[in-house]
Amino acid sequence: MSTSPCFEGSPSVSSFISRSSPKSPTWSPSSRLEESSPRFGHELPSVSRKSRITSAANVLYNNAVYWPNHSVYRGDTPGSLNYGCINRVYYAFANIMPDGGVFLSDEWADATAPCDGVQGALGSLMHLKQKYHHLQVVLSIGGGASSETFALVASSPILRDNFAQSARGLVEASGLDGIDIVWDYPCSPQQGSDFVSLLAAIRIHLPEDRYLLTAALPGAKPILQNINLRQAAEYLDSINLMAYDYFGPWSHRSGHHSQLYAMNKDEASGASSVQYLMASGVPGKKILFGIPLFGRSFLHASGSGHKFQGAGGGDDGSFEYCQLPRRGTKEQVDKRAVAAQCVGGDGGFVTYDNPDTVKAKATFCKQKGLGGLFYSSAPSDVKDSKRSLITAGFRTLHSS
Repeated sequence: MSTSPCFEGSPSVSSFISRSSPKSPTWSPSSRLEESSPRFGHELPSVSRKSRITSAANVLYNNAVYWPNHSVYRGDTPGSLNYGCINRVYYAFANIMPDGGVFLSDEWADATAPCDGVQGALGSLMHLKQKYHHLQVVLSIGGGASSETFALVASSPILRDNFAQSARGLVEASGLDGIDIVWDYPCSPQQGSDFVSLLAAIRIHLPEDRYLLTAALPGAKPILQNINLRQAAEYLDSINLMAYDYFGPWSHRSGHHSQLYAMNKDEASGASSVQYLMASGVPGKKILFGIPLFGRSFLHASGSGHKFQGAGGGDDGSFEYCQLPRRGTKEQVDKRAVAAQCVGGDGGFVTYDNPDTVKAKATFCKQKGLGGLFYSSAPSDVKDSKRSLITAGFRTLHSS
């Protein structure tokens, strides 16, 4: 992994979500939300947001998923998920403007596309909330293209307030339970300080007794050390720790990209990232441990720690979990790293998670007193419950 503060050449947090996302029009809530809000199921009786947030505080472990709106274009819908295993959906992504305004990014996918018998993927989730009273739907704001805009907005008290007010307006109009900040990434101590100031401004308009506020952060110390994590945790309901992408096409050698334990002392890992957060003052219950629903490919490598030449899979060198193991290969588990792998075929050495590694990570979460797991992104999981990572994590978290 790159040692530069901003990971030159490494993927953004949203790379796994934005994969193969089509270009589509954006829209402003000020121009359309009032017209569109009936589509989001407001005509149905609802559980109050406050009671939903209160009941969420009593959840033993969270099992959350990211759901990218562009998945609609390939025929996926929120209704296909198993909400017996999921209590929170992060709907990704909303956009942020230089003036601090927040708006949904795809009018057709969010509010118009036929989806589970209603209009729009967001509309589907609002209806699903009426059926599953434990379900929270949180709007993820930002993603890979938002870094410069977040840095600008967070640096100004006026723009921070604009952002917070705009986010609340969108949350209220859409019937959402809160927002998730996906800033890729605060790349300096000043930006880290501005990040915390942004969270403070948001809490003025989205008080903690009524709204969820979360943030996705990478597992890399060069980024985390820019942020006063103890202060950030005071404002956040959870930090979604992206315990993956420790290795990838940007690395000098192949490696298990979502390893729980490092093979060498100079490598980062899920366990070391958790240790750093907790040592920095983040309560364990506020950490959601990230599970990638994709694998990283290293061509011409046969294992971890090897030189490689390029990557298979998509443009970002990855395969979705539902495409793994690759044809003609055998899945194996590295029990020391707690990582699955397959070698050969069109992927070379491909590293990922499987049900066995997710069970081990869920057990780790319980041992460390963490808040649960999240998965990115949900449409890449498999339907078979015996093979599903979301199901494996849920069952282990809630087993005795």
